[in-house]
Amino acid sequence: MENLKPLSPEKSFGEYVFSEAVMKCKLSKAAYKVLKKTIDSGDPLDSSIADEVASAMKEWAIEKGATHFTHWFQPMTGITAEKHDAFISPTGDGRVVMEFSGKELIKGEPDASSFPSGGLRETATARGYTAWDCTSPAFVKEGTLYIPTAFFSYTGEILDKKAPLLRSVEALSKQALRVLKALGNNSSKQVISTVGPEQEYFLINRKLRDQRLDLLLTGRTLFGAKSPKGQELEDQYFGRLRSKIIDFMHELDQELWKLGITAKTKHNEVAPAQHELAIIFDPASVAADHNLLVMELMRKVSKKHGLAALLHEKPFAGINGSGKHINWSIATDDGINLLDPTMKPAENIQFLVFLAAIIKAVDEYAELLRLSVASAGNDHRLGANEAPPAIISIFLGEELNAVVEAIVSGASYIDVGRVTTNLGVSSLPVVTGDATDRNRTSPFAFTGNKFEFRMCGSSNNIAEPCFILNTIVAKELSDIADVLEKAENVEPVAKKLVKEIAGAHKKVVFNGNNYSAEWVEEAARRGLPNIQNTVLSIKELQSEKSKALFEQTGVLTEKEIESRYEILLDHYSKTINIEALTLIDMMERQLLPATLGYALKLAEISEKTGSEAAKARLKQITLLADSMDNELAALKDAVNTAAVDSPLETAMNYREKVVAAMEAARAVIDETEPIIPADQWPVPVYSDLLFKV
Repeated sequence: MENLKPLSPEKSFGEYVFSEAVMKCKLSKAAYKVLKKTIDSGDPLDSSIADEVASAMKEWAIEKGATHFTHWFQPMTGITAEKHDAFISPTGDGRVVMEFSGKELIKGEPDASSFPSGGLRETATARGYTAWDCTSPAFVKEGTLYIPTAFFSYTGEILDKKAPLLRSVEALSKQALRVLKALGNNSSKQVISTVGPEQEYFLINRKLRDQRLDLLLTGRTLFGAKSPKGQELEDQYFGRLRSKIIDFMHELDQELWKLGITAKTKHNEVAPAQHELAIIFDPASVAADHNLLVMELMRKVSKKHGLAALLHEKPFAGINGSGKHINWSIATDDGINLLDPTMKPAENIQFLVFLAAIIKAVDEYAELLRLSVASAGNDHRLGANEAPPAIISIFLGEELNAVVEAIVSGASYIDVGRVTTNLGVSSLPVVTGDATDRNRTSPFAFTGNKFEFRMCGSSNNIAEPCFILNTIVAKELSDIADVLEKAENVEPVAKKLVKEIAGAHKKVVFNGNNYSAEWVEEAARRGLPNIQNTVLSIKELQSEKSKALFEQTGVLTEKEIESRYEILLDHYSKTINIEALTLIDMMERQLLPATLGYALKLAEISEKTGSEAAKARLKQITLLADSMDNELAALKDAVNTAAVDSPLETAMNYREKVVAAMEAARAVIDETEPIIPADQWPVPVYSDLLFKV
């Protein structure tokens, strides 16, 4: 830690980003103006400037040490993809020149059949394209110019997670502007959804990680007895950072800042070896790119420090897993935060209209919001004492809840003011509290001038929940705009709309403890959906309501919806299959042999010494070894019979049968582990992984 290099973020920030400042310097005034208009206003890209932009981008990238370029995209694999091409072009005399054309900038051509397509692309129809997303800045990393892109098929269907987000951003802007114009705002030209994600993760000793096949192949431990110490003392949360962790975080900050990523907050999280990093708000599409880079660099930088970054939602049973809290808001291009209640929210009709649209959207499309964060990993986390349950509800806080209740009842809202606290120490300031308390148990909580969607898993691509949020709110704003645009006197009509919407949908508002069993019962009485697992969530894509939403907003076509349905089911089944096969491998080759080996030693000790303790332990171990072997056979059978003709039935088989068989096998393993000598158990245990960092 003593040798840490001093950071100068004001000098290095964005050093490797083809930013607005770089564009302004490298491009002609005319080209810069055209490109800036596309980025800021969503105007169609003028291809006539592409060659100039490409040339400037190439020269800048070469100055930064780049020799290659890549179209960087987000296929439905859950990770990013890239194909690198050199700038070189042969001259015919044995030399090369560095070239990069506008055509190469705008369009790339990866093989579409080799990525998940849900049947849209087969091997015989392999062509696919990437299209430059100029709203997210290009950057240089490891000698390559990275160009953010969208990925689509030869026939025009999208095959990635970025394009739906970009479509949803435009849909939200279009409908929000209609509402603003109806309310008298003619100055704003664009509405932007902004996102600030908080990324939780674990850091463990890399050498110990490498000794666990389950961590290597699945990202989580498939078995492991509880450590003698976990998070009971709550001493990890916001605790002092260890020297090795400081070194890692220091370098991570530096690498992120160079790429223009506003890493702002870092601290220890609740569980041992768990940490968090938060970045400042970006436009949604940029935030999605940045969060993917955050995860990539966490893995890369941790390796240099002898650590391994775990981004799975639940790497260890019995302690908190990791989420990714999505702070989501909407703002105009001229600086108006549409979710800012101001000091008098009851009188702020613009805020109330947008709040009503969000409340209605969350209530009517709760199933889609649940789907947007569904994954095999997140199934282990949602509903535990660390994350919201699978029930979608909204926390508004005391002040806004009182405003909504007053609107619904027709009563006058009485502003009781903000609470001030005097701690009784003259040297400490008197503190004025915020408008509302925080509710860490709520899945969708208002936190001052934004909503915090807390259900997203740590490994998820935030493009998915963000595009769903944008889309459902765009739909409700569209319906509101249809009414307001016909009104002769807008304000009373708007107030009436807010009252009607709040009254019809306030059942989704809950300010209490979402972790409690009482809330589960109360939510059922209110008629709120409680979708317990990923497979049931995926079925929502087949509902007529969801199809109508996506088609009406232009975010997904019917073919694209069907494609995603197939891809998500297939991905779930394959994920569980890999986990099951990994557990089978470890049981066959490590755990059962170790257990039987210890039984043999106990038999020898018992025979030679006559020890009653050895005899009792031998009986216990023998029974556990037989149980382990039985559960191994049951798990193999569940895996072998899971796949059937129907993708939905296959996924349900993995969910209901294979997962259950894995849990049964784990129970026996976790009972066996604590009574096998430490030098004979073949893999690092939880106390090693969590505390020997």
